[in-house]
Amino acid sequence: MSLFFRKPHAEARTERKRTAIIDIGSNSIRLVVYEGPPRLPATLFNEKVMAGLGRGLAETGRISDEGLAVARPALARFAMLAREMDVTEVRTVATAAVRDASNGGELIAMAKRSGLSVEILSGEEEAMAAGHGVLSAIPDADGIVGDLGGGSLELVRVRGGTIHERVSFPLGVLRIGALRDQGKGVLDRNIAQHLRESGWTGKGVDLPLYLVGGSWRALARLDMYRTGYPLPVIHGYTMSADTIARIIRTLGHLSKGKLRAIPNLSSGRIPTMRDAASVLSSLMRHLGTTEAVASAYGLREGLLFQGLDAETQAQDPLIAAARAEGQRLGRFPEHGDLLDRWIAPLFGDEDEALARLRHAACLLADVAWLANPDFRAERGLEVALHGNWVAIDAHGRALLAQALFTCFGGGTESPDPLVRLADPDALETAMRWGLAMRLGQRLSGGVASPLHSSALVQTATALELRLEDGAGDLYGEAVERRHKALASVFDLTAACVSGGSVSRS
Repeated sequence: MSLFFRKPHAEARTERKRTAIIDIGSNSIRLVVYEGPPRLPATLFNEKVMAGLGRGLAETGRISDEGLAVARPALARFAMLAREMDVTEVRTVATAAVRDASNGGELIAMAKRSGLSVEILSGEEEAMAAGHGVLSAIPDADGIVGDLGGGSLELVRVRGGTIHERVSFPLGVLRIGALRDQGKGVLDRNIAQHLRESGWTGKGVDLPLYLVGGSWRALARLDMYRTGYPLPVIHGYTMSADTIARIIRTLGHLSKGKLRAIPNLSSGRIPTMRDAASVLSSLMRHLGTTEAVASAYGLREGLLFQGLDAETQAQDPLIAAARAEGQRLGRFPEHGDLLDRWIAPLFGDEDEALARLRHAACLLADVAWLANPDFRAERGLEVALHGNWVAIDAHGRALLAQALFTCFGGGTESPDPLVRLADPDALETAMRWGLAMRLGQRLSGGVASPLHSSALVQTATALELRLEDGAGDLYGEAVERRHKALASVFDLTAACVSGGSVSRS
């Protein structure tokens, strides 16, 4: 068959399945609707109501009438929204407050009247879900997952992609006030006793503590703001024990008004931030951990992850998400994998980690085509830096951003904040990816056949673009310019080899 006028492959278009989780926590009730690839579905809708079901529970043993009054319309609204959004599966779960309250049945009956069937998770099930949530986003996590909710604190040992020991304590952030009111040091002694009696004292030595829960994420958001961190993405943000101590001091003199002025800091979390910081400081000290890593993925994502088969769980979440985004925003869904294979011969000495980032960049190589041509490079930068990616750190995001920025015509410079997130040599490598991707996109027009009929070959003096017989006409003026630009960063000349002839420029 001729290189030209081939029929495009018919894409199998499957109906997108929407799933939802209604999470009835001790502090908040939240609806999250998901859509997209099973391995890492995108959040289509996310709304929470701060019902405070666990407030006062330690003293009264009951969910307050005020909490039930807030929960009733929230559950009715969430049930209706799920129906209107054509959600095919809604899972409603409740945690410590409903589990421990003497009148938890009232809330379950209330949810049932809205058409919701509530599943009450045990402390161990909470811990398992939180651990799997972290593993879904950080597959190589090796440490302790801590999930601080309103009514309980779960600890889970994760390593080798699996869940190991786990435990649940009645130390939710809404219970801490009662302990704090008993006097200085009571909270710390209480945490120490729980860890000692359960055999967890010192289990975190030389291991990170992965932080799950909105109150702990709020601490990370505060520290990012106070330090001027250049990447406003909480997931993966790291804090030391000294940082936590500084946050406690900061919270001691910052007014609620100043805290509310911090961008993206949930006002509903402000009342519990100091107690959350105190729990974290004490927990890290008694576990022996010196580093805390914020995770945006927790119980809800863990419940989804647990429902996947082993083969799907084993997929790389960064690659799965990048492929889905490339298919959603790009013109030629199959193109990213082929483009990566086409440019790979130029980067044969790269390790697996770099090759993985390059693959992700190629999968995203067409996401900016709908943007204004003058701002496509900026769009690429935005997608890489602020996209909902996981299993990638700030350094990796910077390399992804550099590749897309260069691919979309931003040039070979590294714009801010990339130079604050990655070293110059790594950014230069990513810039070369971008130039190679840019050449491949121009040569092929985004379709497969020209890449199948060509190859990049690096010799001692030249970067050769070899074209099969009959494909020489693909080498137009625009292709030649991009070929020369790529060759120059390798300190080589550009040579086009076609039909037995060689042209150098």
